[in-house]
Amino acid sequence: MWKKLYSSFQKFPAQQKVAELLLTYGLRVEGNAVFCGKIELSHSKIARAVGVDRRAVVSTVETIRKNKDLRKIFMMLQPTCHLKEVAPQMNWGVVEIIPTDASMPGILASVSSIIAKAKISIRQAIVDDYRLSREPRLFIITEKPLPGNMLSRIRTGRGVKGVVSY
Repeated sequence: MWKKLYSSFQKFPAQQKVAELLLTYGLRVEGNAVFCGKIELSHSKIARAVGVDRRAVVSTVETIRKNKDLRKIFMMLQPTCHLKEVAPQMNWGVVEIIPTDASMPGILASVSSIIAKAKISIRQAIVDDYRLSREPRLFIITEKPLPGNMLSRIRTGRGVKGVVSY
């Protein structure tokens, strides 16, 4: 999918930036419009967020509309609520995993297994896509803050370079 995506926008760096933003936030293209869930977003505000001219957003949407494969992808995107910022107010725990290699399989499985063995429920796990993020991370929101001794166990998990707890 990434090869198809990048090849479609490789000659148009501004459009590539817009397409990456759409993917990062799960913004859906429908017709000539861009939506966050059911909310239509203005092309001008998207352009400001990316740092491009509004016409680049219009062109990106047009490129997506004209390409069947891109259309299939961008018509199905959905935004996701990321709970990491509100977790402390809810008395939940947040663990941020810094991977040694984000493309390595098993990082989430390893860390979630350690947490499950402690009989702590995971409310949410969000993994940054290593092709979209310069410094991808794994964020795990738990039903309660993790005890300090668990962090040292998590540090020994497969593919874990570092751990930050909030």
